[in-house]
Amino acid sequence: MMIDYVTLMLANMTAGFFLLGIFVYQGMEGEERTSWAPAFGICGLVATACGFMMTFKWPLPVPFNMAFGETSVLLGVLLLGTAWAIAKGWELMPLAVYGLFAGAVAILLGVRIIELNLTQNPILSGVGFILSGAAGVCAPVVVWQSEQKGLRVIASMVLFAVSAIWAYTCVLAYWAHIAAK
Repeated sequence: MMIDYVTLMLANMTAGFFLLGIFVYQGMEGEERTSWAPAFGICGLVATACGFMMTFKWPLPVPFNMAFGETSVLLGVLLLGTAWAIAKGWELMPLAVYGLFAGAVAILLGVRIIELNLTQNPILSGVGFILSGAAGVCAPVVVWQSEQKGLRVIASMVLFAVSAIWAYTCVLAYWAHIAAK
């Protein structure tokens, strides 16, 4: 019996993008900013640990390890960095620049998932990766223009849409995986 933890990674990613959506919507500043650090840290730790395990242990066929494992590491370290920066009161722009590059990788993988017809639902997965990547690519602009409420609302809507895609994918994965014997 093969054991994978894609379901855990999907649940964690759903939570991470949802938290980011709320954080961006609320303005990324203010007195309560530091209270977000533990939540981002938890999501970052799970994503990084699972991503490294998947990347180095290969529980899935190669393209899936690359798509899910490596992007989980990128998202995980970004969330860990965000937690650390928020806790210390540091500027988020350097992390947003890192997010731009991680986002570009996610967009590339999303396009290839659709093109190669990978996963049970390649269109949904591909769009999930592409929108996740778009959020990362646009992160420097959102951080730079964080006082622009309209831009934050749009960014939050994208993050909530990404979270919804991963939540739906997560439900389908749990439903299928729990039936596997």
